[in-house]
Amino acid sequence: MRLSDLSPAFTAASLILLWLAEPVYSFYLPGVASTSYKLGAKVPLYVNALTPAVSVEDDQLHSVIAFDYYHPAFRFCRPDGGPKWVRESLGSIIFGDRIRTSSFDLNMGRNETCKRLCTENERKFEKQSARFVNRRIQQNYNINWLVDGLPAAQQLQDTQTGEFFYNPGFPLGAVRETGQPELFNHYDILIDFHKAGLRGEDYRVVGVLVQPSSRPGSKNIDDKTAECPESDNGIVLNEEGETTVTWTYSVFWRESPTVWATRWDRYLHVFDPKIHWFSLINSTIFVVFLVGMVSMILLRALRKDIARYNRLDAFNLDDLTGGSAVNEDGVQEDSGWKLVHGDVFRPPRFPLLLSVLLGNGAQLFIMAGITVAFALLGFLSPSNRGFLSTVILLLYTLFGFVGGYVSARSYKTLGGENWKLNIASTPLFLPAIVFGVFFFLNLFLWAKNSSGAVPFTTMIAIVLIWFIISVPLSVVGSWVGFKQREYTPPTKTNQIPRQIPPCATSLKPLPSLLLTGILPFGAIFVELYFIMTSLWTSKVYYMFGFLFICYGLMIITTACTTILLVYFMLCAEDYRWQWRAFLGAGMTGGYVFLNALGFWATRVRFGGLTGAVLYIGYSGLVGFLVFVLTGTIGFVASYAFVHRIYGSIKVD
Repeated sequence: MRLSDLSPAFTAASLILLWLAEPVYSFYLPGVASTSYKLGAKVPLYVNALTPAVSVEDDQLHSVIAFDYYHPAFRFCRPDGGPKWVRESLGSIIFGDRIRTSSFDLNMGRNETCKRLCTENERKFEKQSARFVNRRIQQNYNINWLVDGLPAAQQLQDTQTGEFFYNPGFPLGAVRETGQPELFNHYDILIDFHKAGLRGEDYRVVGVLVQPSSRPGSKNIDDKTAECPESDNGIVLNEEGETTVTWTYSVFWRESPTVWATRWDRYLHVFDPKIHWFSLINSTIFVVFLVGMVSMILLRALRKDIARYNRLDAFNLDDLTGGSAVNEDGVQEDSGWKLVHGDVFRPPRFPLLLSVLLGNGAQLFIMAGITVAFALLGFLSPSNRGFLSTVILLLYTLFGFVGGYVSARSYKTLGGENWKLNIASTPLFLPAIVFGVFFFLNLFLWAKNSSGAVPFTTMIAIVLIWFIISVPLSVVGSWVGFKQREYTPPTKTNQIPRQIPPCATSLKPLPSLLLTGILPFGAIFVELYFIMTSLWTSKVYYMFGFLFICYGLMIITTACTTILLVYFMLCAEDYRWQWRAFLGAGMTGGYVFLNALGFWATRVRFGGLTGAVLYIGYSGLVGFLVFVLTGTIGFVASYAFVHRIYGSIKVD
């Protein structure tokens, strides 16, 4: 078959799918400009917070608390004059990065062996520090360094494909077979560089590997050098006395064919990509069948219902006796969803709360869509630390106008009259909940002296940004929304509410909500697992091609399942569909939270209350935001559906 024999629609669809799949393989546009060094020039090494990693022994995460590199208990060497803070983005600070200068001396292209790290001779670990560090080693904490924006990494091998890749971070120590923790005090730093420029006199860093080891025989010789003989025995910190440790390092430069533009490819490794493809294909097939089934059922049923109702109305016009009208099929009067035409647009309970949630949901919807689209196009490079979270925060702030407008139009359509309270609640309700939970969880991090605790000044800055930018935009949007006409329903609402007959078990609130939310969750389940793993293990998530498609599948599935729920409710003469549509679609957020609890049970093992509170709190916060997002999608789809079907029939 020639390419010209294919239909234009099929060709376009194929090209789009290929383009969406391309970002899966480490496609990105660099977020920062390259830095070139001359031979012998100083290359700064920055240190970041120590973070817990998945344990090799039991494949579980044992902590979620990060600690500053210069925490007093670690006894790491400090540079002369003390460490200086490195400028970071807002998102980087919120997600726990605490980047500072170090005492490491790296010079481009200059190999150096067994260098002294501390200005003083030795670092002493007393009892309390020894217990603290041993506990961190047992919890498999990783040290995180940055060289020219690249994380120092370990080289690992994929057991399934045999491919070697760089895994950011390297262990603080190791646990012996006897169960004793062993501290690594020597670092072999392997830096890959690539020659650039017309004459090849410029050098660029394209890879950083660290091979830590424990060398108890290390000792300083002079101000710059030391002895660090290898040993089969490692350093075990004495928890009942003092232990002296000498910190040393070696630097080796290796020329690499890797160019600067592709240096992140070795860091962005996909574990078993077949799982992603199988999940994506299964979800796509499932959504296609679901949409086809919903369309076929609703179109056939609605077309038949609308034709019958219109025939009955025409027959009733000729019925001068006032008796019951019977059509040619023997169907008496109205039946099904037309019976509730006088109540289907009756305002629901708590219209203010519903409208505020819809406004914030619309804000989340646009923010999430644009963020994923930007990431898909490669604008959110992993080189620019924290840029993704910064973009999320700024986009949500700037789209306050959309939230205010949608909330005001919804509130006006739902018959609300307290417009001042709506204007004030829209920009404050959801952010107040998120900020309150975040601040409460931050107190636990402060109590643990964790580097992951967001500084108080940063939180004040976030509040100021919100009140200076987002709140005024939301107020303007609400003002514009209230100036617009409300959406006029196609049918009039009766003064007296219609009595609702008993419904089937499947249409009762709890079963219907559980059934409605499970299908959209199934479309994002696999990708959600990889996102959870990246978040809690401090890994780089970059598979935005899969995420973009899953986001679209979730939207379609949420809309279809909610429309089905509303249709069955109306056929059962239950016109209270507004909150049921929102809660049913929003139940996807509940399943996201339950999935997080399942991840906790299988991949996470905490020994204290703080870790459990932090995990449940952050997971609940994510689940709540998904609840608002999917609930808004379901409500909007249901409202459009109800408006369309009741606008297609003739009502007296």
